[in-house]
Amino acid sequence: MLMLYDFGNSVCCQKVRITLVEKGLTWEARRVDLFKTEQYDPEYLKLNPKGVVPTLVHDGTPVIESTLICEYIDETFPDPPLMPKSAAERARMRLWSKFVDEGLFDGVTELSFSAMFRERMKSMSPELREKRFRNVGDPRRTDRFKSTYEHGVYSPFVLHAIAAYERAFKLMEPTLAERGPWLLGAQPTLADINLMPFVARLAYLGLLEAWTADRPRINAWWAQVQEWPSFRRGLHDLISEAEFTEMRTHGPKIRADVEKLLAGLRAS
Repeated sequence: MLMLYDFGNSVCCQKVRITLVEKGLTWEARRVDLFKTEQYDPEYLKLNPKGVVPTLVHDGTPVIESTLICEYIDETFPDPPLMPKSAAERARMRLWSKFVDEGLFDGVTELSFSAMFRERMKSMSPELREKRFRNVGDPRRTDRFKSTYEHGVYSPFVLHAIAAYERAFKLMEPTLAERGPWLLGAQPTLADINLMPFVARLAYLGLLEAWTADRPRINAWWAQVQEWPSFRRGLHDLISEAEFTEMRTHGPKIRADVEKLLAGLRAS
């Protein structure tokens, strides 16, 4: 039995769902509402002490951390394979996981926050806003959120986010030229799946072309991702129209500032 503690528009949950769909698996979904801080419920913390989503429970055993969950799924349900057989190719695959875990995760959070969630927090009462900051659970994340709330796209953490995407895309373009159409060759792997939600969020915010206007191979990769059935069923089709509207409404508001910051980064 598979149970996924999930929040629909969480990028980390999305990559796990894509993996589950591609494997042809069924699972029971348990919603954890991040905006109601349900991730800090004592019963949930017994499963996931970090207080984050997703958590996969397989036959009673919890597995946490989305990158590890995806590899666990592939190892436990090996068909179709989503990790290469050779150690060298698996190392290549995990390089992309590191780009996500060590840069793009914080990056997409900051860009999403500066575009959308900042507006939500502005409408909160001061008491509720302070409670939301306290419930983040990690002083480093609290500092990032407070900075982005106060300074918007001109928070230094947003510049870090822009730089993280630039580093990833700067390697992604020549990699696809050499090995494409997917990152490791002819078939999608966890390298691609791990990146999909992070590219999708930029696209849905109307920001992706700031990085890819002169990177045709990334644009071709993104076009084929959007047609891939597992992406559609595991991510695109599970986003509500209200969520799409929110992203499409607020993302373009920071587009010019993001482009200005990216241009400055490239010129430095």
